[in-house]
Amino acid sequence: MPTNPVYGMSKTVLIVEDEIFVALEIEQIVEDAGFTVGAIAADREAALAAAAACDIALVDLNLRDGPTGPGIGMELAGQFGIQVIYVTANPAQIGAAAEAALGVIAKPFRADSITATLRLVADDSSDLTAAQIAGFTPFPPPSGSWNGMGPAG
Repeated sequence: MPTNPVYGMSKTVLIVEDEIFVALEIEQIVEDAGFTVGAIAADREAALAAAAACDIALVDLNLRDGPTGPGIGMELAGQFGIQVIYVTANPAQIGAAAEAALGVIAKPFRADSITATLRLVADDSSDLTAAQIAGFTPFPPPSGSWNGMGPAG
């Protein structure tokens, strides 16, 4: 399949996942979809170090440094303006950090779920909440407490 320059040239993806085989599988899916992988990060420190060069982040919840994924997602969105999508088998653990993300892809994931979600995000689709992608659950737009610049309060 030829690489679509709209995806491959304009958006860079940060993969925040500590299980190396899962991270490499996601990396292959992202590259096959025509996107660039900016980095694979296994913890908060590595994720924040790579964030400035990335547009989209696929973030697991439980990482090498503990259940830090929700906080990382909030920091990536608030400090760097990155579009966050959680990739987890434990969506209930996201909690209030859902306000900083576009949605969640459930593990075990399907390659086409990641591909379709990334393409929707790359196209700047204004209505991800209406997305009909198997394995992807969009979050409703934030209502006041999250302004895209950091947590309220």
